Amino acid sequence: MQKRRVGSSDLYVSEISLGTMSIGTDEQHGIRLLHEAQDLGINYFDTADLYDQGRNEEIVGKAFKGRRDKVILASKVGNRLDPGKESWHWDASKEYIVSQIKESLRRLQTDYLDLYQLHGGTMEDNVDETIDAFETLKKEGLIRYYGISSIRPNVIREYVKRSNIVSVMMQYSLLDRRPEEHVLALLEENNISVFARGSVAKGMLSHKASEKVKRKGAEGYLSHSYEDLLAVSEKLGVLAEQEQTSATSLAVRYVLQHPALASAVMGASSLEQVNENATLSGDHLSEAVYEKLKQITRPIQYENHR
Repeated sequence: MQKRRVGSSDLYVSEISLGTMSIGTDEQHGIRLLHEAQDLGINYFDTADLYDQGRNEEIVGKAFKGRRDKVILASKVGNRLDPGKESWHWDASKEYIVSQIKESLRRLQTDYLDLYQLHGGTMEDNVDETIDAFETLKKEGLIRYYGISSIRPNVIREYVKRSNIVSVMMQYSLLDRRPEEHVLALLEENNISVFARGSVAKGMLSHKASEKVKRKGAEGYLSHSYEDLLAVSEKLGVLAEQEQTSATSLAVRYVLQHPALASAVMGASSLEQVNENATLSGDHLSEAVYEKLKQITRPIQYENHR
């Protein structure tokens, strides 16, 4: 598995990584998936306190107890559980962030996180206070680095200007090329890496594209109509056949082509999916294939949070 450096940090992550949200709540099954991923060369695992109300972090912690020095663990904070309810509200205050790292570390059975991410962010937040929270945790040795998970260009710009983030997690795929407008270039210029989620757009850019489009794209996807999605899946399939590879591989490698990218964060709920994901690491696309992929879809822009 090829590895890439995260920004200016000393973290080197597998270019295909595992987003743990979909591993489920069955402990034995979840641990099996996590171990299989690591055995196949994946070293970056992304969780959040939000996932299954902390249960996800607990499973990840049990899986890597005794293997901690072999993996890079990332979690997220900012979504605060309402007492006695299953609902959440946003809280980016220093007090809350500082208090929650201790809970995440307890569940993950570790004394530090490699990467701690703000799980969202708005322009109404006290950004300086939020940054101070992460800087405090860094000074205390509870986290090595911090970043944000956001698709809001205005929020991303503020953290680029005012903080020491090493990464931004965002949605990016052939069907969601919004980051290409300005965001990817901005992050590359500032040596901040991208963790891409949604690289296969709910499976609509995978080798099962036509089936997934019918199931998940009936109402369209972003500004793409159902008809658009069907056309994209067909063209992607044809190109994959010509290149003697899979549609999934082309879609993921398209995302990884940009120099700002550190890793494509892929979900998995079965051993089969873990194994499929691990095969997606590979060489850069040729410029000819990259340009053909660009022609399959059209660029779209962020309408909000500019």
